[in-house]
Amino acid sequence: MELNYTSVLLAVCTFLIIGLCHPLVIKTEYYFGTRPWWIWLICGLSAIIGALFIDNDFVSTLLAVTGASLLWGIGELFSQKKRVEKGWFPMNPKRKDQYKKTAPDEDESLCPMSDKIKRK
Repeated sequence: MELNYTSVLLAVCTFLIIGLCHPLVIKTEYYFGTRPWWIWLICGLSAIIGALFIDNDFVSTLLAVTGASLLWGIGELFSQKKRVEKGWFPMNPKRKDQYKKTAPDEDESLCPMSDKIKRK
């Protein structure tokens, strides 16, 4: 019996790509704000379009996953700004004027089950 390691390697690479995009979103928002969202868009679309023209299924899949993660990162970039405004993440002191100070909503929590717990 021959084992197929390709799928497991693809899963690990996907996990790493998604895992690397998270701190990349945080650092991008901290240093540049939401202004470079269009760079994420161009890179994400380029990766997905590039995946269409690559014959190697493994490389094509990794490129498509990277593109999708970059596109998802655009929404996370704007969400990260809101998280900074709520005080959940540190604000770049050089860009204080770009944030509006908002208090976290009473109903809002990091735990999605918190409203169900409160009702009981």
